[in-house]
Amino acid sequence: MARPATPKLSVDKIAAAALALVDARGEFTIGEVATALSVRPSSIYNHLSGKTEIIEAMRALIFSEDPPADVSGDWPGALRALLLRYRDAFARHPRLIPMLTAHTVSSPEVVHMYDDIATVLHSAGIPTGQLLDVITVLDSFVIGSALDIAAPDQVWDPGQARTPVLVAAIEAAGQGRVRADRAFELGLGLILGALTTFAAQGRG
Repeated sequence: MARPATPKLSVDKIAAAALALVDARGEFTIGEVATALSVRPSSIYNHLSGKTEIIEAMRALIFSEDPPADVSGDWPGALRALLLRYRDAFARHPRLIPMLTAHTVSSPEVVHMYDDIATVLHSAGIPTGQLLDVITVLDSFVIGSALDIAAPDQVWDPGQARTPVLVAAIEAAGQGRVRADRAFELGLGLILGALTTFAAQGRG
């Protein structure tokens, strides 16, 4: 009997099936992934050793959904492109975020993104000893911004505000993706400005 031209299973197919489960309800089991792919659980283990490797495969998969960021320009533009791609990858799959943050990053594709971020920050003048501190700050900002996109259109209930200042702020902010994108751009601008000052102080 001839073998099928396309293998029934692959790492990407397993990751995609697991990601669909996570997008739907925030969790998955290997048995559920096997059922979704119409295979036995033992077949999954021929490609990935267990849940941790599936999670890393999902991490790689979501970052492959967009083309690589353009890092050919000056460092603020390169960093902005990297962080925007990072945010958008997480924003499409917000229920995956808690799972990813609970595991060590080992996916080569994603580690290479951090390579790019570290290289850009180093070119800006951030000292090597503080690169991971800055990257941690950027991680927190990007993950929070991704979750903000997934938030309800109305994040704050103005009826519960104690001051007219907050009520006016809520009304002025708008709703949904427009508000989230505007907040991301504001935060990114503040971070880039602070990094410029921070790098100059380090050089001084």
